Amino acid sequence: MRSKLGAGILAGVVAALPYGLIMSIVTSPMGMQGSEPMGMGGSMEMGEREPMIMMVAHMVRSDNFAVAWTLLLLGGVLMGAVFGLLLGGRRAMLRAWLLRGALYGAAWWIAGSLVLMPMVLGMQAFSPLTTATMRGGAMVSLAAYLFSGAILGGVFALLRGRTATPG
Repeated sequence: MRSKLGAGILAGVVAALPYGLIMSIVTSPMGMQGSEPMGMGGSMEMGEREPMIMMVAHMVRSDNFAVAWTLLLLGGVLMGAVFGLLLGGRRAMLRAWLLRGALYGAAWWIAGSLVLMPMVLGMQAFSPLTTATMRGGAMVSLAAYLFSGAILGGVFALLRGRTATPG
């Protein structure tokens, strides 16, 4: 695939799959006080557990697992498209693409998991880092973003033929 936009989109969807699997398996107690509403997404009692991916569905006032996955895959499309457009013209060894992807994933973790998602759900930006309970979920999310970002970079490089031999 030669189009940097097309390669980015496909790589983004491929990278979203393991991220979604991780977030579907890992559960996290909501870090709320008592049984306050979760902003736009319903309410849970303190200590209730649900797959972390459900936070994505809660952003659009849904409790539907399929909605969470649909939004996650659309996010993968967006992340991959932006990656392809921003970095698609460069050449590097595969190792460098993996690193670029991981760093790109870290940037999306900050923007998405620490700023956008909490604010949409009625919390303060960076609130996932404020309590031990929420911090654990945030660290899992960071690891998943780094992993899927590396996959994004590697798949993109392979699709675009953007790997260069050393020397």
